[in-house]
Amino acid sequence: MASLRNRLPVEFPGTTFYFLPADMVTQILNFGLPAPIDVQIEGADVATNRNVADQVLEQFRHVPGLTDLRVQQTFDYPKFHITVDRTKAQQGGFSQRDIATGLLISLSGSFQTAPIFFLNEKNGVNYSLVTQTPQYAIQSLTDLQNVPVSGPGMIRPEILADVASINRSNEMEALSHYNIRRVVDIYGSVQGRDLGGVGRDISRIVQADEHLLPRGSFFRVRGQLETMHTSYLGLFAGLGFSIVLVYMLIVVNFQSWLDPFIIITALPAALCGIILFLFFTHTTLSVPALTGSIMCVGVATANSILVISFAKERLTHHGDPALAAVESGFTRFRPVLMTALAMIIGMVPMALGLGDGGEENAPLGRAVIGGLMCATLATLFFVPAVFSLLHRKQHSDQPQEQAI
Repeated sequence: MASLRNRLPVEFPGTTFYFLPADMVTQILNFGLPAPIDVQIEGADVATNRNVADQVLEQFRHVPGLTDLRVQQTFDYPKFHITVDRTKAQQGGFSQRDIATGLLISLSGSFQTAPIFFLNEKNGVNYSLVTQTPQYAIQSLTDLQNVPVSGPGMIRPEILADVASINRSNEMEALSHYNIRRVVDIYGSVQGRDLGGVGRDISRIVQADEHLLPRGSFFRVRGQLETMHTSYLGLFAGLGFSIVLVYMLIVVNFQSWLDPFIIITALPAALCGIILFLFFTHTTLSVPALTGSIMCVGVATANSILVISFAKERLTHHGDPALAAVESGFTRFRPVLMTALAMIIGMVPMALGLGDGGEENAPLGRAVIGGLMCATLATLFFVPAVFSLLHRKQHSDQPQEQAI
């Protein structure tokens, strides 16, 4: 596809080429739009909005990774403008409506305007009859002027040239609307670059060109960029909510505010591991990557619970926080490592992006692998150290409270 994008404009100059999304996933993410990126200019002044769209389009052509750029609406669509001489039409005995209906029936068929049905009495089946001028019969402006028109109660039809004049002109092929307002759409696709980087460049250009819009018009960015921003907000909120919910559940289980805090101290390391692994593998932050982050939070928290729960048992047994932390690290080393390695090894095929469509889910596997690698180290070394430090301080404060 990349080679075709380079070859076709050279071999066919003056022609606009673009490629529609072929896979089902892209079509779903586009929500019915023919391109992943849709920059709309909404407003009633369509002519001015078109000029602004042309200027913005030229700036979009300099954005790296942005391809298949075009203005969707056709503004110079050829048309024939028919002006009815009402005096001649009235003298002939028919109205302007009769002429319009006659032309519609002749050129487009009579099925919608004047349906005709024939009942076959032998089998009782209704057949629809359609009258229409053959397309090969209208090949020039003269043929159009000789189209017969008639009205109710007329004995003979008149040709169109006797009651109307025909002029050539250009106009918009169709008026596009979004939320009732007229819009001009600038479509584009992404190639060789992440959607977020292209979206940032588009936002910068759109904000810089807002002063060019007439009063009552504004820009609206739709397509996958809109979906991406909404998904990111939802997933970031879900990630934060999952951490808070896990903390509150551990508080109920341990009947303490301190131990759940020690348990979740492994999560910053997990988040750092996710970011570093995505950076070193040249993987962009995406919805699958955020989904993998939420999965990593659950596994890292479960491993920390194993360590802290055993450390609490040993602390109750002999009362030494440092010794309890060391014992929990040694005793829970194998279960924690087995849990993390099982998850990491299971995610390796997904992280490699093998097979058809595997690259789409690769960020999920890479986020889980990077997060668990750092979270496991933090669970085995950092979390016991925090446990020893905080519980040592807590035990040192207890005699002072008893003395008071």
